Amino acid sequence: MSVPTDNRTKNSVKTDAREKRRAWQTLQRVILPSASQMDTVPLYMDMGTATGIQLPTAGDRDGKATRARTISSPTKEAHVEDFLSRHSTSVRSGERVSFGTYFNAFPASYWRRWTTVDKVRLQVRTQGTGSVIVYKSNARGSLQRVDTRRVEGTTESTFDLSLAPFGDGGWYWFDLLAGTEPLVMVDAEWQGPAVDNAPGSVTLQITTLNKTDFCLNNLRLLADSEDALAHVQEILIVDQGTQKLSDAEGFEDVKRSLKGKLRIINQSNLGGSGGFARGMFEAVENGSDYALLMDDDVVVEPESIVRLLTFADRCKTPTLVGGHMFDLYNRTVLHTFGEVVNPYRFQPSLPSEDMILGHDFLSSNLRQTPWLHRRCDVDYNGWWMCLIPTQVIREIGLSLPLFIKWDDSEYGLRAKAAGYPTVSLPGSAVWHVSWIDKDDLVGWQAYFHARNRVVAALLHSPYEFGGRVIKESQYADVKHLVSMQYATAQGRQWALEDVLRGPDALPGLLSAKLPEIREMMSAHSDAVFRPDPDDFPAAKMDKPPRRGHGPSQPRKLTLLPWAAKTVVRQLASPVKGTSAERPQTTVAHQDNRWWRMAQYDSAVVSNAEGTGASWYRRDPKRLRTMLAESAKLHSALLKDWPALSKKYKAAVSDLTSMESWRKTFEQHTQNEIK
Repeated sequence: MSVPTDNRTKNSVKTDAREKRRAWQTLQRVILPSASQMDTVPLYMDMGTATGIQLPTAGDRDGKATRARTISSPTKEAHVEDFLSRHSTSVRSGERVSFGTYFNAFPASYWRRWTTVDKVRLQVRTQGTGSVIVYKSNARGSLQRVDTRRVEGTTESTFDLSLAPFGDGGWYWFDLLAGTEPLVMVDAEWQGPAVDNAPGSVTLQITTLNKTDFCLNNLRLLADSEDALAHVQEILIVDQGTQKLSDAEGFEDVKRSLKGKLRIINQSNLGGSGGFARGMFEAVENGSDYALLMDDDVVVEPESIVRLLTFADRCKTPTLVGGHMFDLYNRTVLHTFGEVVNPYRFQPSLPSEDMILGHDFLSSNLRQTPWLHRRCDVDYNGWWMCLIPTQVIREIGLSLPLFIKWDDSEYGLRAKAAGYPTVSLPGSAVWHVSWIDKDDLVGWQAYFHARNRVVAALLHSPYEFGGRVIKESQYADVKHLVSMQYATAQGRQWALEDVLRGPDALPGLLSAKLPEIREMMSAHSDAVFRPDPDDFPAAKMDKPPRRGHGPSQPRKLTLLPWAAKTVVRQLASPVKGTSAERPQTTVAHQDNRWWRMAQYDSAVVSNAEGTGASWYRRDPKRLRTMLAESAKLHSALLKDWPALSKKYKAAVSDLTSMESWRKTFEQHTQNEIK
């Protein structure tokens, strides 16, 4: 006999359901790739069986664990027709898929360490018959099954999960196993206890220099993602190029699709630091809670914007929250999981010995890669994608006027010193043009690398005289000079001269230095590139190599005497034979090593991009002059280090202030487009 239900009972049930939903709020939604991005499937979903389960790891009494063995089995191909939407997929009958992936596993240790969240709820809505299986891992990458639910028909499965075990690392995720019929995941999300605070507002800022196609593509992606734009107060493009975004074909259509949220500021080329400082400045001025800085040559995963904001809103203290960088042309390859600054060498470094650069998730997924389960604490996040609270900007200032290089890492160190941490948040990322085909330690960027590393060390090095900074800088000069890279060495020497001038010189160099560097480099044959190998005389050696062998790398034990002998030869020995009129050999970029180049008098060397080559020619007189100048500059830097450090530290507040940057922007702003 059925029991009648009156309207009051129905209303009560609806009210209870609403209260239940209000008790939990979305932290992270499960997402899937679009049909045009099928090469990224391994970042979203693993096909096949639940591979990657590790056998028990035995540890000895000293706490040294033997390496765990990973069980793996062949994965199956993903089918584009199985992806029903960005949030829904169908699992074929008898098959199993895992969401223990970069974009869909829940980075539990990061939420435990940095936010107020202490428990999460996994909610999975399915249609069909099968199982939902929940897993977790620890910081060593050991995998454990947490719970299993059998599902039939239309089902909403919820799992309440504690974050207590994730002190040093670990993730949560789930697998789906279909029965005799396909199992559809309608949607799934990770939830946290509800909070009363409204989400913060964001100024999303992109700095661009003649990358109109990239910018238009990202603006279209944003326009198509209402969720990503829901809390974006303004999209600000700081255009510093000569090919203006506002003149590009299709711009007006994109602008209309963004419904008044797009603004463009055209300004002089002030480099990345000038462009991103403008984004920080405008975010403070318009009252946003956050400035989200993004590079121009990226493709963004729009859900990342939602995740960065959600995480930042829940942090215990105002926190810089950044996304990771994947290779735009090899989309399953992660550049790095996080970076710190080695305090003694004052160079970017990996936080863990186990971590590798360029990890390919296609070759080893999250569950099969133990080091990805240890929480990675960082000093800074690259400004390819980084969310910065405007509260932090108001307190510690904007970027230093460094043009490019070290601006993001210096800012992270400055924020850390003021008590504001940086988190590189897994599951939030862009695809960025890789540095594989770049060598920015050679050429016009060498000046900025050398100068800004020293400036950052003067501000933040905990060691007297900067640790190894001065010694390594002088070593680098010697290597470039014996490699016949005179333009690069000249730029590096200019860098030290400008450091020694003191902090007051930095703002004036912001827009003026690059033209000077380019003019100087045009006078050096090693910096003038030609696209056609036939533009150079044919290579010829006056004498064949000894015993048929070319230059060989010196052994470690004999390196110092060999290097001294080589430098003496380059200083004293004149260029002989036909080497002044024609190159002795051609050298591919990957073979352009200092010890090899030091053994030639001339060579045609290809660049990293593969678009051209330049002619390196040994010049003993120039070498003598530049080695002496390098020694003089490094000696002065060593002598003046304590006083310089005090000067730069005293000046940083003014250099990075709103008022200082306001003067710069007033001078260099061309126009605005709304």
